Amino acid sequence: MDYWGELNINDEGHLVLGGCDAVLLAKEYGTPLFVMDENKIRETCRSYYKVIREKGIDALVAYASKAFTNKSMCKIAAQEGLGLDVVSGGELYTAVKAKFPMEKVYFHGNNKTKSEIAMAVEHGVGRIVADNFEEIDLIDKIAGRFKKKVNIQVRIKPGIEAHTHDYIKTGTDDSKFGLGIKDGQAILAIRQVLDSTNLEFAGIHCHIGSQIFELEPFKMAVDVMTDFILKVKDKLGVKVSEANLGGGYGIHYLAEDEPLYPYQYVETIVEELIESCKGKNIDIPKMVIEPGRSIVGEAGTTLYEVGSVKEIPGIIKYANVDGGLADNPRPALYQAEYTAVVANKASEKSEEKISIAGRTCESSDILIKDAFLPKVEAGDIIAVFSTGAYNYSMASNYNRLPIPAVVLVKDGKSDYMVKRQTYEDITKLDVISNWLK
Repeated sequence: MDYWGELNINDEGHLVLGGCDAVLLAKEYGTPLFVMDENKIRETCRSYYKVIREKGIDALVAYASKAFTNKSMCKIAAQEGLGLDVVSGGELYTAVKAKFPMEKVYFHGNNKTKSEIAMAVEHGVGRIVADNFEEIDLIDKIAGRFKKKVNIQVRIKPGIEAHTHDYIKTGTDDSKFGLGIKDGQAILAIRQVLDSTNLEFAGIHCHIGSQIFELEPFKMAVDVMTDFILKVKDKLGVKVSEANLGGGYGIHYLAEDEPLYPYQYVETIVEELIESCKGKNIDIPKMVIEPGRSIVGEAGTTLYEVGSVKEIPGIIKYANVDGGLADNPRPALYQAEYTAVVANKASEKSEEKISIAGRTCESSDILIKDAFLPKVEAGDIIAVFSTGAYNYSMASNYNRLPIPAVVLVKDGKSDYMVKRQTYEDITKLDVISNWLK
């Protein structure tokens, strides 16, 4: 289902997701409900590797699990031959519980805790991507306690300005992530790794940002990284065997969005890497890319039930739904925009402008402002598209709302990926302090 093109609609006029009637899904599992299309996830994973095989390059696609993760998602990634990019102990623990191959796990983060690093070392993750000097020293000490050698990549700031929201730019010189090339910190960090007792230098990493539609920033990143590979060779006499180029490939949220297909991003990056290495007379390193949003974003749809419709005469009309900011903070966080349909009226003509309002006690909890939809009434099911990335993963218990269930759909079948939280789940860790009893 491509919402910016043709919708999948059944004979009842209902939206169909992964072969399942969206209205029946809402009835069976309740709302709000995250629905993930398994075939769409797998198709995207395979499209990345298709290009890599065609180009004959040594490469790994590591799924950026911060976009959306649980044990079922880890299983899908493993079955498709992907690695895994994790950024916390929780994400790493999920991978461990899913029996994901640890040698294909890359552990990121700008402030990994001692316990998280210890977990990574104990379970033998493939790479820890170091972000700063103190962290390199800490990993070395913890690795020594475990009597293990740990593979380290150093995160580099390529100093590239990508055209995306300021909150999701990560490759500029003033970013909180990584070490700079211009100020010499990146070289010093690699030297520190080389001089350490329990660490092995295993390459470099960069990531320029998220939701990027243009190819040029990725080509520039490859050029900067290969320049740096040459610099490392000249200054330190070390070959960079692996270049992790991050992710950030854009997806459709609105009909007018014009991202490229996933394979187009990869094709451009691979070709640029081959040509750049050839021109600089350096060996082509193993390439790692870390797509997240582009794998799961468009595969996800959120279903809500309309509780009431409120019209402020001459000003605005609201459809109040049973979710919002707590399950999708992106509109309030950085003005993200979405497209929606009325799932039970998917074949009907749009006739009114109406804003989709969330239920939390915040004026900013507006999921979509001025959507153009069929006449919306209480009991309707609103389907919001492209919510597979950074929705469930950013969901919270704000207003003590339970986090919604996640359902996987495929060829007309549906099953839980994550069960809905209950009120008991929300309160079970609460403690009444002794002096209040």
